[in-house]
Amino acid sequence: MLRSTALAVALLAFAASPSFAASGSFKGAKGHTTTGSVTVTEQGGKLVIKLGSNFSLDGAPDPYVSLGNGSRPVKGGTAGVLRRNKGSGTYSVRATKITKAAREVVIWCRKYSVPLGVARLK
Repeated sequence: MLRSTALAVALLAFAASPSFAASGSFKGAKGHTTTGSVTVTEQGGKLVIKLGSNFSLDGAPDPYVSLGNGSRPVKGGTAGVLRRNKGSGTYSVRATKITKAAREVVIWCRKYSVPLGVARLK
């Protein structure tokens, strides 16, 4: 009984651990100042984007957090409206073939269709 319980606990821990993990640091784009760290992990069929406590955006209308390539969001990669310009935040998108292939986190201005900051993921 003890052995099967230990095995079950080990399997649950393995299943709950992220199968994808990447991180990066923001650089500003299109004249905006964007700094700070970001991590992306896969958990429960979603890609979870975590902005670091050191995240900062100088401000812009209509900013969104997205997974992207080429400084543009990928299809299905928009995680939501940036809730605040400074500090940590957590956002998520469905883990699909397209979103898992994204190599950047992009702070995207939807109003003007321009990147405000880009973090290349490693």
